[in-house]
Parts: sequence; C-alpha cells; structure tokens
Amino acid sequence: MQVDVWFDFSCPYAYLASERIEAIAAAAGARVVWQPMLLGGVFRATRSDDGPMATLGPAKAAHNARDMHRWAEVLGVPLAIPPAHPMRTVRALRVLLGLPEAAWPPVIHSIYAAYWQRGEDITRDEVIDRALASAGIEDEVRSSAFAGADTDAIKDELRARTDRAIGLGVFGAPAMIVRRDGAPPALFWGQDRLDQVAAALAGWDPDHAAPPGGPRSAAEGLVAAASPTTPTTIDFWFDLASPFAYLGATQIEQVAAAAGARVHWRPILLGGLFRAIGTPDVPLFAMPEAKRRYAGGELDRFARWWGVPFTFPTRFPMRTVAAQRVLAAAPDDVRGALARALFRAYWVEDRDISRADVIAEVCAAAGHAALAARADDPAAKQALIDETSAAQQAGVFGVPTCTIPTDGAPLLFWGQDRLALAGRAAAGWRPRAR
Repeated sequence: MQVDVWFDFSCPYAYLASERIEAIAAAAGARVVWQPMLLGGVFRATRSDDGPMATLGPAKAAHNARDMHRWAEVLGVPLAIPPAHPMRTVRALRVLLGLPEAAWPPVIHSIYAAYWQRGEDITRDEVIDRALASAGIEDEVRSSAFAGADTDAIKDELRARTDRAIGLGVFGAPAMIVRRDGAPPALFWGQDRLDQVAAALAGWDPDHAAPPGGPRSAAEGLVAAASPTTPTTIDFWFDLASPFAYLGATQIEQVAAAAGARVHWRPILLGGLFRAIGTPDVPLFAMPEAKRRYAGGELDRFARWWGVPFTFPTRFPMRTVAAQRVLAAAPDDVRGALARALFRAYWVEDRDISRADVIAEVCAAAGHAALAARADDPAAKQALIDETSAAQQAGVFGVPTCTIPTDGAPLLFWGQDRLALAGRAAAGWRPRAR
C-alpha cells in the first residue's frame, strides 16, 4: 500500500502537505512515493495558463493568501512567503532527480524549508547545494547530481514525469494518489484532504462507499480543538444554485452548535455577485477539464463523507432568483429550515425550483405556505439585492461563505471544505492571518 505524492517546490500547499503525509502514511502502514513534477508544465497542459493564482479576482486572491497561512497555523507548520515567490524550480527538481531516490525524502524537506521557511532563492545552485548538504548528502553525490541535472536524460525524465502526472488527471499540487491492493487508485487534491487520504489508506473507497466507522461531520476535529468563548454568529452566505452551498448547508448547523454559535442564513443572488466582481456565471464550467472532472466527482465524495443524500440535477444551472427572494423575505427563525427544504428539493429530489408551483409546494410542506407569494414582492426583491450587495462589501466571492464577526474586520471562510475553520473561529480562534 502506498500514496504517491505529486509535488513541485513552488506550491505552498504542497509544502504544507509534505509536513504531514509521511506520518499519516506510517500510521496506516503505507509508504510514501515522492513524485516530482513541473507544476508550470501541468498548468500549461491543462489550460490553466500561469496557474490559478494568476487569474483570481482581488477578493479571492486575498482569501487564498490568508488561507495558506491559516492552514499553516492550524497544522503547526512554519510558513513565510518569500519575496521572490513564485520561483522557478526546474533546476532544483532536476538536481533532485539526479540523486538516488532513497535520498529524496530528507532532500525534499530541506529544499522546502529553504523556500518556505527561510525564503532562500532556490534558483541558485549554492542554495540548492546547501539544502542537499544539510540533508546529509555527501560532496561527491551532490556533485554528481548537479552534473546530471544538465543532461538530456534528466531533463527528459522531468518532462516525462510531468506528462505522466497529467495523464493521471493531476491538475495541481499537492496531488496524492492512494494505491491499495484490489482497489482502484484514488486521487486527492490539496493539503486540506489529508483526513480523507488517511481514511482511504484505512480502507475507504471514496467513490463508492461511506468512510470506515461511518459518516463524518464538518464539526469534527478543528472545531473540537477550539476554546469556546462568548457565543457568536456565523453568517452563512448561500445560493440554492450551488452544489457546494448545498453540501455546506447540511453541516453548518452542527458546526455552529459545536462552536456554541448560531447561524444567520444569508441568501444572495450568486449570478449578480459574479457579474459585479467579474467571475464566470458558472465557475464549474470555466475550470480546466481535469479540475472540472475532479470537482464533479468530489461532490459525490463529500456527500459520502458526510453521509448526506446528493443527486446532481438534470437541470443545471438553475435559475433560483424567485426562491432566493422567498428566503430573503422569510423571518430569520424559519429561513434555515426553509433553505434546507429548498436545497433538498433541488439537490436531492431533482425538482425545478425555478417554478412557482414547486416553490409553493416546498413552502407549504415546510409549514410556511404564505411565504411563496413573496417572490414577487418588491420588498423581497430589494431585500435580495441588499443582501447581495452586503455580501460583496463583506468580501464574499462565492458560496458557501461563512463570516465571523470580531472586534475588527469579520473573518471570512469560503467553501464547504472550510466549515471546520469557520467553526473554530466562531469558538474563539483568531488566526494570525486575518
């Protein structure tokens, strides 16, 4: 049993994963197989241009910068973004390939430390050489590796490895492929999927079954590690049109309860927000093919992980403006239950929630029949406009997003895979990266 770790030194998330993956594999009795690749080559081949960071809007770019530091803090891993980031890593990768593979693990950690802890320029041979020396590589072996890095054989090997990664569906780093006897290989992307990697090593088939021991909860782990203080509110920004928001909606109340907080459900018009900030109307469709394929499969994985029903609807994308107006008009104390009912109608029962009669049926079944008529109410229309504007002012750029009030600016967490971090913040955690 093994886990292949596809990486490039230029990726901070791959660095974060490198600090944890060996312990996770060892606990499962598995081995780590390090797989160097040229991330820029992957991006070009998968039509990500210069990489996802190059095309992010300001709000999302700012969030991602905070996010990597927050994960480093939670994982207890030092992280400092070098002034020269991103650096060209082709030389360091070729030198690595010139070493015996048995020597790779300490060298990988040493080069990562040079880049992401000390901010050294790893494009320079003397910096790479110091990293190799600190990893215990002897002089003659280092000299041989540098000489080999200039050969066509090593250059071809790095290109071949990069091509192999692309062929396996890799579109970014870290990409981890769990291989178990008798089971198909399972690809996981991101340092925030290490708990799922651990479950796969323990026997979980992520594409067909629930995890060992039964469904998990977004309220586990990080939330439990927090120290509750004064109860607070989690603003949960959402649109029924998003499958990620649906998944988040199945977990947010548990997360809030574990943190001693309450949820304030905030319906917005996602299409209106996207147009205001210059984002494609359906980001899923704008992803490179490999990433889109992975993201689509991961929706089902998260549903299995959390033990919630999920069926990708036959009508997608869905026009949700009428349903969102009804939710904007609903009193706070019923909005959450009604939102979950409408989410279920679309993302489980495959109903057309753009239709007035379907909205009316869902509202009636939830005990709030009168609310269905509010879809055409001018006050409801304005309320949805106002909420969408408030979302943009808060820095929201997608859903689901959680914002946590603090003494200063609210803390913002985007994605169903950041709910545990949001819960931790609601329970009193104040990340240094705000």
